[in-house]
Amino acid sequence: MPKEETFRETGDERDPHYGPEPPGYHSPRGGGRRFVVQKHAARRLHYDFRLEADGVLKSWAMPRGPSANPRDKRLAIRTEDHPIEYADFEGTIPEDQYGAGTVTVWDAGTYDNLTRDNSGAEIPVAKAVERGHLAVFLHGHKLIGGYALTRIGPAGGRERWLLVKETDRYADRTRDQSGASRYR
Repeated sequence: MPKEETFRETGDERDPHYGPEPPGYHSPRGGGRRFVVQKHAARRLHYDFRLEADGVLKSWAMPRGPSANPRDKRLAIRTEDHPIEYADFEGTIPEDQYGAGTVTVWDAGTYDNLTRDNSGAEIPVAKAVERGHLAVFLHGHKLIGGYALTRIGPAGGRERWLLVKETDRYADRTRDQSGASRYR
């Protein structure tokens, strides 16, 4: 177990001593390739899309879940990095805590980083996030295939990104993966 140096950054509204959420420590192991999508019934239902990179989970909150349809562009708001322990978290965050509501793992698996520079060399995930474009191949139970995340606004603050399914053999133009209505 790493030192008792908590992951929490200044301004994080969660209380690690109250509630079922994992306290979070920086993970000493790097190079992890796990992803998780958590369905979070907070004040507003949304999905948390997370990719393991550099010992943390790079995270985005999505008002609608991921889609297998390449024509669907899903808004994804960049959130703070989360501790690795969040990848397995399911439970109810108490009412008086930040993010109050029920969290369930909607999908999980591994991913391959497909982000490359002009010479064909892999760009590390953290660097790709910093640059504003990331391409991955997901190996999940529900999500399979290529997906791209692209920042559509300025860097910093509440960054707006789009998650789009790549056109590949796993694409399905007739199905909305999250079960959310396309017309609500």
